[in-house]
Amino acid sequence: MPTERERQYYRLGFQDGLRGLKGPDYANVKAPSKNKPKKKLSDWQKFIKANSSKKKFKFANGKLKLKTMGIAYRKTAAYKRNKKK
Repeated sequence: MPTERERQYYRLGFQDGLRGLKGPDYANVKAPSKNKPKKKLSDWQKFIKANSSKKKFKFANGKLKLKTMGIAYRKTAAYKRNKKK
């Protein structure tokens, strides 16, 4: 069974955690970095991004014709370049 003093220490630590890394006690502590480097898009993703607004690749309801896009992508130089690898 924890003593009253241990309960106070736990409560203070919990409150510090809720406050985050703020205040004079945390002046020398670095906050964790939130900026991760983004992954590069694959050639297929670049093709989708570039051509998704074109009318020939869209159904009337706004969905993409992925089968048609796949056929068109296979005719591109990017596909042929990656196919050799």
